[in-house]
Amino acid sequence: MPTLNDIAELVLPGIDPSLEHLEERFPKRELKQGAEVTRFAPSPTGFLHTGSLFTALIAYVIAKQTGGVFIFRVEDTDTKRTIEGSDRQLLGQLLRFGIVPDEGWFPEGDKGAYGPYRQSLRADIYKSAVKHLLLEGKAYVDFATPEDLAKIKEAQEASKVLPGYYGIYARDRNLPLEEVERRVKAGEPWVIRYKSMGDHNGKTGFDDLIRGHIELQDNDMDIVILKRDGLPTYHFAHVVDDHLMGTTIVSRGEEWIPSTPVHLQLFADMGWKAPRYAHLPVIMKLDHGNKRKLSKRKDPEASVGYFEEMGYMPKAVLVYLMSIANSNFEEWTIETKDYDISHFGFSFEKMSLDGALFDMDKLNYFSREVLAREKGMGLVREIADWAAVHSPSLLAKINRDPAYFSRCIDIEKDRPNPRKDYAKYSDIEASVAFFYDDEFAKIKAKGLPYDPKFDKELISAFFGKCRESMDFGEDENAWWNSVKAIASAMGFAIANKEYKANPSAYKGNMADAAGLLRVAITGSKNSPNLHEVISILGKERVCARLCLD
Repeated sequence: MPTLNDIAELVLPGIDPSLEHLEERFPKRELKQGAEVTRFAPSPTGFLHTGSLFTALIAYVIAKQTGGVFIFRVEDTDTKRTIEGSDRQLLGQLLRFGIVPDEGWFPEGDKGAYGPYRQSLRADIYKSAVKHLLLEGKAYVDFATPEDLAKIKEAQEASKVLPGYYGIYARDRNLPLEEVERRVKAGEPWVIRYKSMGDHNGKTGFDDLIRGHIELQDNDMDIVILKRDGLPTYHFAHVVDDHLMGTTIVSRGEEWIPSTPVHLQLFADMGWKAPRYAHLPVIMKLDHGNKRKLSKRKDPEASVGYFEEMGYMPKAVLVYLMSIANSNFEEWTIETKDYDISHFGFSFEKMSLDGALFDMDKLNYFSREVLAREKGMGLVREIADWAAVHSPSLLAKINRDPAYFSRCIDIEKDRPNPRKDYAKYSDIEASVAFFYDDEFAKIKAKGLPYDPKFDKELISAFFGKCRESMDFGEDENAWWNSVKAIASAMGFAIANKEYKANPSAYKGNMADAAGLLRVAITGSKNSPNLHEVISILGKERVCARLCLD
């Protein structure tokens, strides 16, 4: 008569079932007190979702601020859904957002001592754990086919009971070992199921780092832990990996809350301490007055690729996501004027229990604030890298003279309240177009928006005096005094109070005079600081623009 050991060896021959050899291979980490080990473990099934970036950010921040370890793990045991190259894309997008794993899977090879970090390469590790459960009588060989499972589900629906493979519906749970041996040897397909000892009427409780104490229905489902292809299911694989890699906090979406009882059962039956769980709120979208989850089909912002394509600065996106993560983050930025998230003390206790609404206006606000504080050739290189993929015309402008382009985008950034002209790189080309003579010619050809109360003769005469007498030096006060002197001589009121008291006595006020200059030089009624614009363009080019012909 076969024994459990015989069955375990029959289905998993040559596999060491001892947990000791796994513990020796993956020894307990030596970390300082309070250091947390977190992970981001996506399935390589497509692009990086905004919700996944949010999840990765939280895991990364927790590891960094505690002096711990952040792991990147590829969970690719669902081979039918795996998309070739998706792993590289996911990691590449993380890296572009500055979320750099301390260890994990990299295209050039694993980094760290707890790999492989791709689950499909850890099959023997999982089989050891599965064999251990078989020998303990906590798992069993199951021969139910998809057709068998469909019939069980039909019977459950007819009886109006909870669907699933459990209790009296777990058909092969108590098969005699002789029958198991015979059917395996006969070549029947099989899977390994976990033998749950849970009570459907009982409760499983755990303390969630965000939501506090949660009690859920106990798990009594005999889930599959090893599939026919020799790879584990997610439920079992993540338990083994999180234990052996020393994960201390699992941050994941709230949709995983109902699965937590089975995960806690698996940890307990393996004799392992479970990590702490933090189930993150989902990011929502307001659609015709109703909240719904961000949809990759309906919402472009559901994909991280959207932010890359539009040219949002990665740092700005992370700042916005942190404002969703912690309710006190925005107040902190206002008080500190600091947009370096590494300086902020993230806390699970400050996370909302409800899904946060994705707000494009708030994203653009933070993006303007962050970009306004970035300057110099470092920013130019980042913009050029983006333009090389998304905007050849902007790249051409940068490449003409990178230092000149830098001066154009850095206007008014040295002030306590820097100018905030653009929220993303794709806004920049239109904002700086007037600095380039070929683009300005196109703007001028469409007609410049001069105030119609001034006739062409007055404007031409005023510009002529400016070409002759305007101070083109570096001192802004001297320049402005020269403009006031010219305007006064042309009949403009220097003091607005005097103009308001007797407008018919003047051609206009100084705002009018400055407005005429602004339109002639920039092509718009609104522009950055006019003196700085003139300093960048230089006397010759400014004088050329102060000619109406």
